[in-house]
Amino acid sequence: MPRQTRLRKVVAPPSFKGYKPYGNIKGDSSVIELNYEEYEAIKLADYDLMNHKEAAELMDVSRATFARIYESARRKIAKSFVEAKEIRTVFGNAKLDGEWYICGSCNARFTVPEEMHKQSCPVCRSAEVSLLGSSNR
Repeated sequence: MPRQTRLRKVVAPPSFKGYKPYGNIKGDSSVIELNYEEYEAIKLADYDLMNHKEAAELMDVSRATFARIYESARRKIAKSFVEAKEIRTVFGNAKLDGEWYICGSCNARFTVPEEMHKQSCPVCRSAEVSLLGSSNR
């Protein structure tokens, strides 16, 4: 029996829900799901230019596990580009660094300082705010 998968630490959720190809002539409606930990691996390795060892330590996984997550993310993005498929971000097997909230009205994602109480969205002032990851898992 395999070991239970550890949660991968994600500093902040993606600031988008997904990407859709523009001018898709195939009309394919299938979607590729990019997990938060895959997004984090791409961000750390390609955007922040960290090596795999540093990024693995930040995500609280082994270097080999980081390499597998990163490779999975690259394959999904490549498939999306070549086959003109939509990419959607999903919570996956992640734990967020701190409490993050999402607005049900404008989909803004934000944290709230400890001295403040979660009452409304800082962007649109809506009261439809929920803890990110609690219902998205």
